[in-house]
Amino acid sequence: MTTDATTTDPAVRRPRGRPGHDREAVLRTAIDVFNRRGFDATSISDLAAELGVTKSAVYHHFSSKEALLSAALDEALEGLSSAVEAAATASDGEPSATRLRATVEAAVRILVAHLPAVTLLLRVRGNSDVERSAVERRRHIDERLATLVRQAADEGDLRDDVDPDVISRLIFGMVNSLVDWYRPGGPLHADALAGTISSVLFDGLQPTEKSP
Repeated sequence: MTTDATTTDPAVRRPRGRPGHDREAVLRTAIDVFNRRGFDATSISDLAAELGVTKSAVYHHFSSKEALLSAALDEALEGLSSAVEAAATASDGEPSATRLRATVEAAVRILVAHLPAVTLLLRVRGNSDVERSAVERRRHIDERLATLVRQAADEGDLRDDVDPDVISRLIFGMVNSLVDWYRPGGPLHADALAGTISSVLFDGLQPTEKSP
């Protein structure tokens, strides 16, 4: 009686499960499904079915659905937070308007690079501890950026006939709206998009020249 070498020889034994379903693949799939179905309406069983694996295969990488959400929101927040903090705490004497503009351009690039995760971030409403923590971190980012806007206005580098808080909301609104219409892989690359948004915002916010 012969033995099938493909099932008894460890050197040639087929790997169990489907290839490519590592931690990163599980997270990418989770973000996609959360965006399509909503976090609350998605179960670990749904994610496992989407991946074509068992629930235990998902739990091998993440302890819970909330852990997946936390990882997704961290991805969206960490880059944005770093960019804003670097600009807000800069001590090289660079004008606030220059730092503000660079921060907005960085935020656009981060949003493009992590579009699904940022889309998910903008949809959370604080319905759990994980979501409340993300909302608080996002609020802190908004406040730091708003402080840069006020500093630039105080330095005379933004038009003085528009309230700084309104300017902040315009900036947030334009950048955040990208999740509704921007699609990666199109003709407009991240750097060009960042430059376009920066020009539209800050050229329009230049101080108006006063008549002599």
